[in-house]
Amino acid sequence: MYPPPFTPPLPLRPVRLLANLALGALALDCLTGLAVAVVDLREVALINRLISDPDAVSEAEINTSDMIYATSGYVETAVYFVAGLAFLMWMFRVRANADVLEPDGHRHRKHWLIFGWIAPILALWFPKQIIDDIWRASRRIDQPPRSGVIIAWWTAWLLSSWVSYVVVRLIIKTDDLEGIAAAAKFDLVNLAMWMVAAALAAAVILRITNAQETRRLAPSAQPAQPA
Repeated sequence: MYPPPFTPPLPLRPVRLLANLALGALALDCLTGLAVAVVDLREVALINRLISDPDAVSEAEINTSDMIYATSGYVETAVYFVAGLAFLMWMFRVRANADVLEPDGHRHRKHWLIFGWIAPILALWFPKQIIDDIWRASRRIDQPPRSGVIIAWWTAWLLSSWVSYVVVRLIIKTDDLEGIAAAAKFDLVNLAMWMVAAALAAAVILRITNAQETRRLAPSAQPAQPA
């Protein structure tokens, strides 16, 4: 029997455009977060005025503030999902390249790039493991297999997700002025933590993108990385 014909490895696909899209979406999300923080501060100030002197605040001012507060939440959610979609698009591209660089170096199949974020319990570590495996496949041989940037990003992401959950629970369960003010203040903490997580996510995007683009543009072959 003749040996099977040699099949050359697939070329790596460009990553820079999707990386820039994800970075731009994260930047937009952070700017939206700053605007929401201003709205939260205005809401807290209004509630404090209501608590100290209810007659000092007109009903029109209350209705306007409530409308702005609600609208800012809708806008924040929409921009957040856009940023998440852009990040996922980038993830799919770098994972496809990582499959070329190291076909047997991944612990999870591609469908977990989506379901790993929403599966109960598993969402606590599956996305990080996917990014870890992508980094190991993409890195230069002289770079460490574990990245402190990825660890820091995932820690910040988990903390901001937990604080966001607390904020939602406060908003749902609270109908008094003090509780609403507390939820708005807690949301400020959540926004600050999310911006830290977004900045670290940007660092992860740049780190993996630069590694893959260096490999893609290298004149030599693109061998698999050792584990």
